[in-house]
Amino acid sequence: MDKKYKVLVVDDATFMTKAISDLLESDPEIEVIGVARNGLEGLKKIKELHPDVITLDIDMPVMDGLQAIRHIMIEAPVPIVVLSSLFSDGSITFEALRLGVVDFVAKPSGAISSDIHVAKQQIVDRIKLATAVNFGNIRRVRVRKSGRTDPQNPGGPQSLVVIGTSLTGPNSFIRLMTRLESGLSAAAVILLEISPKILPAFVEKFNEFASWKIAVAEDGKVIEQGVCYIQSNVLSVTVDFSEYGDPCFRIGEPTDKPLDTLFISAAETFREKSVGVLLTGYGDDGSEGFAMIQKQGGKTIAQSVESCVYPNLTDSAIKRNRVDMIVEESRLAEAIVSLIKR
Repeated sequence: MDKKYKVLVVDDATFMTKAISDLLESDPEIEVIGVARNGLEGLKKIKELHPDVITLDIDMPVMDGLQAIRHIMIEAPVPIVVLSSLFSDGSITFEALRLGVVDFVAKPSGAISSDIHVAKQQIVDRIKLATAVNFGNIRRVRVRKSGRTDPQNPGGPQSLVVIGTSLTGPNSFIRLMTRLESGLSAAAVILLEISPKILPAFVEKFNEFASWKIAVAEDGKVIEQGVCYIQSNVLSVTVDFSEYGDPCFRIGEPTDKPLDTLFISAAETFREKSVGVLLTGYGDDGSEGFAMIQKQGGKTIAQSVESCVYPNLTDSAIKRNRVDMIVEESRLAEAIVSLIKR
């Protein structure tokens, strides 16, 4: 291609800016047009250089990464891929994704330049995908403490909501789960494009704000009413019955179609009481799983293409006639409730 993806690298460590720059420019389609040592300098250079995307560290002097995200999204909007070693801090990962970064990628252990090349392809792919998002649909999610009281013995759910997304999905999902009515006779499970390293901290912090209890989907865990379970789409997740007849999760090896795998298993387990939801994301995963949900008498919902940050997932399912309801992002919670209560 003639036109290269223009990237600004923001990190206070000189060796890291060089390592990231060398890593990115090893791909012939990427050009690093500048580096910055903190958020304030990064904000200035965004306005001067007009990059297509930036990589952003969190722990920096003068203006840290979270402060920088807030300013960038208002003053000089540009897709942001966070590259940080602070993934174990739930407040930071949750806040960055809530504010609308395209992705939060964990720096390899020790954050040393030799290690970072292990994650080369993931970082390069994120940069390229970030340049193609519908940036106008990225918005910060306003949250407040939920004040939720979790039931002591919730029992098993009558319905299961299975939700799929990929890149840019956490922001949309946070918005959905802060709006979704509680007290329903249902459980939910979502596969997010999020590093397994980041997931536990993200879930712990998110649990403070969601209307439902938020938990990690773990192998063998019995599914309870009123809980939304999250797992990384790096793994395969299926819904099965335990030896006692309770619905539970099985966590397996990676698969090319993690959403189809989850949706099909949910349809086979909960049948007409399964509700499939596709949010923003890339690729065509989920369409065949939607078909199985419909075959078993369940219902499917897709976020409207116009409201997606990245429309491929929903567009693919819509074009294949696998979708019962097409809904704007702002009405997703309402649509899910209507199907659970039908």
